[in-house]
Amino acid sequence: MPGPDEVVHRLAAACRTGDAETIAAVLSPDVVAVCDSGGRVPAPLLPLRGAGEVAWLLRSLLPGNDLAVQSVNGRAGLVLRRAGRALAVIAVTCVQSQVTAVWVVLNPAKLRAWHR
Repeated sequence: MPGPDEVVHRLAAACRTGDAETIAAVLSPDVVAVCDSGGRVPAPLLPLRGAGEVAWLLRSLLPGNDLAVQSVNGRAGLVLRRAGRALAVIAVTCVQSQVTAVWVVLNPAKLRAWHR
């Protein structure tokens, strides 16, 4: 059974394909995603539920951005950057081989330390 870091690497690989079905395959059918935008950038205000909606969210964040797997809160997570500026930091919770929760920080004030 894959560990959480391996699941995150699978999610990153799925995101790099840009294919919603491939991304959804790594997500639990009842996955939940919560976004923190601080009201400063467009983001869903309510949690998104289900693999289809969460795959849509992840796909919407990808175009034109560089995706990296990095340590987020001490575990593997995803970081999206453009021209060295962090645009999203994504932490995930995994159960067995699927992602069950996705926490997306989009608030620019919280991303400064992630710029490179």
